[in-house]
Amino acid sequence: MTTMTTGTSRADINRRRILDVALAELLRDPDASMDQIARAAGVVRRTVYGHFPSREVLISTLVDEAVQALSAADAAGREGVRDPAEAVARSVLSVWAIADRYRLLIALAQRTVTMQGIRERLAPVRQESIGLLQRGLDENVFSSALPAPALAYVHEQMLFAVMEAVNDGLLAPEEAGRCAAVTVLTAAGVPASEATELVAKLND
Repeated sequence: MTTMTTGTSRADINRRRILDVALAELLRDPDASMDQIARAAGVVRRTVYGHFPSREVLISTLVDEAVQALSAADAAGREGVRDPAEAVARSVLSVWAIADRYRLLIALAQRTVTMQGIRERLAPVRQESIGLLQRGLDENVFSSALPAPALAYVHEQMLFAVMEAVNDGLLAPEEAGRCAAVTVLTAAGVPASEATELVAKLND
């Protein structure tokens, strides 16, 4: 029994190390091979394939972890905040604090997981966003011709677009979180001056 527990623990440690090293390697070199990842992790190629049968499965697993982290950041940003505009702004800023670590991974995942797969993974986060946006619309904090579900979808796509703008060198990473938060608020109908002031206050 002890041997089995130790073996399982060692396997879990190896798996965690492979994932951590794979994320770092793929962010450094999006074309990093399984061989490169194995060498960087200090394990043989067979060990990597024992946990992840293909590069696509490895990337998919990393995307799952990224989505979990983003979901946790989104919830933490909104927690205890009553004002819908502030809740949206805090959520975006909180997500962006860790999104910079994952933005290249998301771009890479689009080649293997597909955007539809990423959207499906983000469904729980989107549902939370829909509820928040609906409350903002009901309270006239937000003003949009779009219903809350469509507005949440637009917000999601805008955040992906900002990530791509950073990846393509069109926007400085240190400015991206603030710009994303202001852009999302203005898309919800918050006047640009109010959105800018609110995000600047929260970002101090």
